[in-house]
Amino acid sequence: MERVYTSKIDTWFVLVLVAIVSVFFIVFVSVLMTGQIRAIMLAIPALIVGAGFPLWLMKSTNYTLNDTNLIVRCGPFKWQVPVNQIQSVTPTSNPLSSPALSLDRLQINYGRWGTIMISPKDKEAFIQDLEARCGKSLTITEESR
Repeated sequence: MERVYTSKIDTWFVLVLVAIVSVFFIVFVSVLMTGQIRAIMLAIPALIVGAGFPLWLMKSTNYTLNDTNLIVRCGPFKWQVPVNQIQSVTPTSNPLSSPALSLDRLQINYGRWGTIMISPKDKEAFIQDLEARCGKSLTITEESR
């Protein structure tokens, strides 16, 4: 059975995204007011990418657990982590780029050197579900409970 977990979203992250999207809309409206077709044609793709991409990331970031894989989706990006290769889960607030919309994260170590940081909204349920799917080979640090 598959279960989808949404990403926790920090308020500061939402504010940054709203600011970015707002700047692109203000610039686009300013360009529209000039009436110059060439400028408008350049501004449309910039608006789509500059405002659309952050909104897409915010709307689509989720983590799907099934019997064989943890599937991490974030906009156009997708990672598949075999559940049987997951070795440990550690809480972290590491700010490095990752498919997580919050700094309240879980670092998942898998395979020989694989690692990914995620931020499921319901960490407790996610960890319990992951434990059930991984079995005894999974080490979950006490802090993550």
